[in-house]
Amino acid sequence: MPRPNAGLLTRVAIAVAVIAILPWVVPSFLVFDLIYVAAYTIAILGLIILTGMNGQISLGHGAFMALGGYVVAVLAHSAGWPYWIGVPLAAIASGVAGLLIGLVALRLAGVYLALATFSLAVATPSFLKHYKSITGGFDGMSLQPVQAPAGVPLGGQQWLYYVAWAVAGVVFLLSALLVRGQFGRALRALRDNPIAAVSFGVNPYFYKTAAFGWSAVLAGIAGGFYAIPTAYVSPDTFTFALSITLLIGAVLGGISTFWGALVGGIVVEFLPLVAQQINAAAPGVVYGVALILVMMFLPDGIVGGLLRLTYRFRRAPPQPALESSTPSAAPVTVGPQSRE
Repeated sequence: MPRPNAGLLTRVAIAVAVIAILPWVVPSFLVFDLIYVAAYTIAILGLIILTGMNGQISLGHGAFMALGGYVVAVLAHSAGWPYWIGVPLAAIASGVAGLLIGLVALRLAGVYLALATFSLAVATPSFLKHYKSITGGFDGMSLQPVQAPAGVPLGGQQWLYYVAWAVAGVVFLLSALLVRGQFGRALRALRDNPIAAVSFGVNPYFYKTAAFGWSAVLAGIAGGFYAIPTAYVSPDTFTFALSITLLIGAVLGGISTFWGALVGGIVVEFLPLVAQQINAAAPGVVYGVALILVMMFLPDGIVGGLLRLTYRFRRAPPQPALESSTPSAAPVTVGPQSRE
């Protein structure tokens, strides 16, 4: 397995340092927003693996987030289980659901798969409202606010911030180890040329289903951290718009790189807030114009545009041809010299 280069380790170290320092230098309401950025980042990472690396378009990841969020909420509200048990169980439940959906998705591709997963996202809120005895129905469920463990000198919000980003770091590391080997090569081969990949022995059923399952695991974890900060969940928390938002974040951040998940999470959390500040009467218009401009000038996402710009500045300019100021020398005859 190839070793990470020094530049990558430097960027990771800078990102870790910034994340660690932010709660101490920004207002508390921004810390709250940054917890949601962590949740978005984890979910978008799953889409990057599924859509960016494997080519399967999913518009239903909001449904997996809903499953994860409600697993955490039901266990905490009804059984009194702590969040640190609920989040892993949410990942397992969403992963199983993702594997089942992945088996169905093997028969679909392109726009047909997108519509099928979109219908899943549309149906999820109605399903949650129907089973009121379990999910709380239209009223949702209230949860206990997060408290830091005894002896930890942090507020509940700061503690949740560090936990969310620590989990994000772990899933980023696991995902990187997963896709840097045979698994990642198989996904890219199936995306670029499925016929050639199958002819070389790549099993599309296994790899496509596994990619769907792993992306659903990440969505379930993200759903847990999406529900915990506000200590409240309802069916309206996980509408189909959430699935669209995740795909927008993946495309805007850069769907071909893991860094796109981080940038996409930041964009989808703060861009609507910025748009509302610019025009409180029609923030959707500002939001839509911003999306169009990014897609026009940065078709490979913000991270892709930054990488291209960095490469352009780092690339050495071509050396100009040297021109001699002296008269040209006499031509040199190659071959045996004549003897007198």
